Amino acid sequence: MTGMDESAGHVAPDSVHESGTAAAWNERYSTRGMVWGREPNRFVAEFAADLEPGRVLDLGCGQGRNAVWLAGRGHYVTGVDLSDAGIAAARSLAGEAGVEVDFLVADLAGEWTPPAGAFDLVLLSYLQLPPEKRRPIHAQAVRALAPGGQVFLIAHHCDNIEHGVGGPPYPEVLFDDSMLASDFADLKILRNEKVFRPVEGPDGAVRDAHDVLFIGRKPPPSA
Repeated sequence: MTGMDESAGHVAPDSVHESGTAAAWNERYSTRGMVWGREPNRFVAEFAADLEPGRVLDLGCGQGRNAVWLAGRGHYVTGVDLSDAGIAAARSLAGEAGVEVDFLVADLAGEWTPPAGAFDLVLLSYLQLPPEKRRPIHAQAVRALAPGGQVFLIAHHCDNIEHGVGGPPYPEVLFDDSMLASDFADLKILRNEKVFRPVEGPDGAVRDAHDVLFIGRKPPPSA
């Protein structure tokens, strides 16, 4: 199979705000099995395949597929998500894999703030947020980085609704490179571009999902 039909993880209630609640995600994760599968996202795996073990923060970790994979490669991983059901699945996945991950249930938009300068890598994998939440959480990601640390972000691109496949049906939560360049202006941008991900649908046809991939590094303190 070339890729999952990621539309299976999204519903279309009246608004993006309803779709993004803990209750909505709990419903998805408790009734649809491992929505995104057990293997890491392909772009995460390509990026992190040769990384030296370090301290990783996975924001919006969902059911833990990326966090567990990274822990299996020797990283010290903290995974945070607002969904109790998602974190329960993530802990189960970590147990099956025989790895330790510090999984936390918390709302990134409110009650929890990562410690400053504590992580070598902050991962944001399809954490699709409206602007009023996106900007503060991206700022938290930068603040959480140690000098020399990196943000790795993969998300559904703004073009995906019209030209791609899967992903949320709400333009408010889709990103492009200009948004990310603004959000992460304090980082040295290493990569910021549209990428394509082949997805096999229920009918067996393969179409490209349109994603945006960002990598940025936190510079050392000014001399």
